[in-house]
Amino acid sequence: MAFTAKILLLGSGELGREFVIAAKRLGAQVIACDAYEGAPAMQLADGFEVFSMLDGEKLRVAIEKHQPDFVVPEIEAIRTEVLAEVEAQGVHVVPSARATILTMNRDRIRDVAAQDLALRTSRYRYAESLEEVLEGAAFTGLPCVIKPVMSSSGKGQSTVREAESLEAAWTYAVANMRGDRQRVIVEEFVAFDYEITLLTIRAKDGVHFCPPIGHRQERGDYQESWQPAAMSAQAIADAQAMARKVVDDLCGYGLFGVEFFVKGEEVIFSELSPRPHDTGMVTLISQDLTEFDLHARAILGLPIPEIALRGASASAVLLADRDSTNFHFEGQAEALTTGESDVALDLRIFAKPSARPYRRMGVTLARAKDTDTARRIAAEAAGKLKIVYAD
Repeated sequence: MAFTAKILLLGSGELGREFVIAAKRLGAQVIACDAYEGAPAMQLADGFEVFSMLDGEKLRVAIEKHQPDFVVPEIEAIRTEVLAEVEAQGVHVVPSARATILTMNRDRIRDVAAQDLALRTSRYRYAESLEEVLEGAAFTGLPCVIKPVMSSSGKGQSTVREAESLEAAWTYAVANMRGDRQRVIVEEFVAFDYEITLLTIRAKDGVHFCPPIGHRQERGDYQESWQPAAMSAQAIADAQAMARKVVDDLCGYGLFGVEFFVKGEEVIFSELSPRPHDTGMVTLISQDLTEFDLHARAILGLPIPEIALRGASASAVLLADRDSTNFHFEGQAEALTTGESDVALDLRIFAKPSARPYRRMGVTLARAKDTDTARRIAAEAAGKLKIVYAD
């Protein structure tokens, strides 16, 4: 069978699953990798490999075995020095090995943004012990935010308002961090008005932007997102200028999820992921081309058309509340039904083989006359979906 390209996907969660669909629509062959068999993206890919992305030798073996045209990371926790080695040998790492190295850890991308590119960020310090956490909090002041420099889906993040809670926050961060280093970032708590994700596409034909996405988080993980987020023209222009600056510095082609805090008219850089962003799940209903379509097009060197918004839209997540491998879903028909007119509804169930507390198992999607209505309807739909446990 003739494929347009072979892609080795590193990480096979729900974002990888949607990327597989987008890439295969463009004729690509996808080999999905993850630490466990039956991961969401594996179920739809042309092949799969099971190993930890932090196992450098197994990662190298998988790349040598499949000889991909593109290595596409979907997660942060990857043995990035191997990606640098294979890129030097001619393997195309998306968007680049340097980008994956800098963004795998929050400290590296924060230093690039604040020190090299002079972007406005919150005040911050790094800490590798409780003593250094205390020193960092003295520098930033309270309240402050403590989070691992590498984690998954916001795990290990705490907002600390009293000095007595610093030790517990440090312990929680250490228990949920990934990678080799026991390091956290202690950063100033920004009393922002709202936070956004600006999906930024760097492609052969230039840098492109999706309309800003607003989102709400709990425990450092996204719970709902909506598009477009209400912003002034000046705030959008400032966010786009900063996003362009950082993605041009990172180089390579693909979609980047650039996060900002917005306080009044001030836009403050927060974080960046060189891949589709979880808050961008809303684009599955809001845009004519989803963030996954745009990522695939940019990777394959295809032109990016004008990004058209289909209407005010929102997403809301469905979370598990216990450990289980024996469960099923109910309420799909109810979740996709509304008595309101001019509303579009959709959902995605991720088909993860196991549940655990706060694990994201699905998402509901709504498009309506305005974002407030879309948010309400998406949340109501998520409330109608049920996970029924048999163990």
